[in-house]
Amino acid sequence: MDVETYGSAQAFLDAYDGSTAGCVVLDYGLPKMSGLDLQDQLNKGGYPLAVIFITGHGGVPESVRAMKAGAVDFLEKPFRQSVLAELIDKALQVAVDKHSRQRVSNDVKARFGRLTERERQIVVHMIANPAEVSSKEVGNSLGISPRTVDHHRARIFEKLEVRTLVEMLNLASKVKLDTRDHTG
Repeated sequence: MDVETYGSAQAFLDAYDGSTAGCVVLDYGLPKMSGLDLQDQLNKGGYPLAVIFITGHGGVPESVRAMKAGAVDFLEKPFRQSVLAELIDKALQVAVDKHSRQRVSNDVKARFGRLTERERQIVVHMIANPAEVSSKEVGNSLGISPRTVDHHRARIFEKLEVRTLVEMLNLASKVKLDTRDHTG
């Protein structure tokens, strides 16, 4: 395993660019920024990292908070190195899975980012109203002709790299889209 150590939580944050999956073994009692605070920062940043806590003085509230925030485990010292090694293997798999999901999500967001405002309105309408996806229904809702909806739908499918409405809806389910009314 490639291992790197840092003198502080801030030093880690300054050095890590978020591009690789990995496991962070954190001491709960770090100076200036606690391990729980660092975990919060990592979660907010959406980094593809799995966290294992080790501590000599953490209690139940801290371990509960760490686990609710997605920690793989919370080990109390002393512990066996073999236990830590097993947890690191597990954490690395969690991180790789998280990184993979993140790449898929970024790809899907990029595809949706290609849409024009009108195309996005059509997609949002179809997501928000799955029983009203015919060109006539979408057109009536948005105040445009069904033929214009057909034209936009073809461009939407091309930009999203899908062939069917079902594929588009499945793709949309992989990311959180803003489905507020964009009809203006």
